[in-house]
Amino acid sequence: MSPERQPLDSTAFGLTTVLCMAWGLQQVAIKLAAADVSLVMQASIRSIVATALLFAWARSRGIPLFRADGTLWSGLAAGALFALEFVFIYAGLGHTTASRMIVFIYTAPCFTALMLPFFVRSERLSGRQWAGVLLAFAAILVAFGEGFFAAQGATLIGDLFGLGAAFMWASTIVLIRATRLSHTSATKTLFYQLAVSAAVLPAVSVAMGEPGVGRLTALAVASLAYQAVLVAFASYLVWFWLLTKYFAARLSVFTSLTPLFGVLFGVALLGERITSVFVVAALLVAAGIALVNWAGRRR
Repeated sequence: MSPERQPLDSTAFGLTTVLCMAWGLQQVAIKLAAADVSLVMQASIRSIVATALLFAWARSRGIPLFRADGTLWSGLAAGALFALEFVFIYAGLGHTTASRMIVFIYTAPCFTALMLPFFVRSERLSGRQWAGVLLAFAAILVAFGEGFFAAQGATLIGDLFGLGAAFMWASTIVLIRATRLSHTSATKTLFYQLAVSAAVLPAVSVAMGEPGVGRLTALAVASLAYQAVLVAFASYLVWFWLLTKYFAARLSVFTSLTPLFGVLFGVALLGERITSVFVVAALLVAAGIALVNWAGRRR
């Protein structure tokens, strides 16, 4: 296969759209299983299963995961940030809707664009990137205000957790980009994140006093399988494959579809109510992500 990246074709459009739908649906899947399996315990099971699958896949492909390459400490740090991100996401879903959570999580590209120039000098913000960042953060203010006044602040803690998750996600990206992890395989980098979270999250669940696994109903099993097998394992591998084949900038712009799919799935499958103001906020976040990714990667 040629190392040259290709313009997006029908395969890239189709797969990227499916990935955005899968990532948008994950928050709904977490909510659906919450009555049977505690929220952070779901994150634990997700990471444990995905780690085992990724290890088996790497062995079958001959991809070294434990070879000394100077990435151990940065890899452990990336794993810790990844674990904290999912503590924020899963615990936060106990205090806000899936629709709101997905919109706040996907402000991460804007945090990344702001932080990365401090660690990687070549990653200066362009004018369009600044416009995207300002647009997305204006949308955050709109969404916070809408949630506070429409629900009397009932979703405030969960919304803040979503924003915290976005910051952790962005911090993980910056860490990977600014350390030797940027020169190791994507599979090994993902393995660090999944393995550390698989070790940390069960202890967090216990420390939080969660009841853990209550009932393994068909819905709970299906939700956990979706989160672990289809999202944490398969979708990430497909995404990394796409990044090796097509222009990353054009692919990244498509991630702006994810919060829109998340809102749609929350309304359709959970019956969540959203206001026209929140819809506008979600659209502004998506537009901001598109500007940040497109402007930042084209240079």
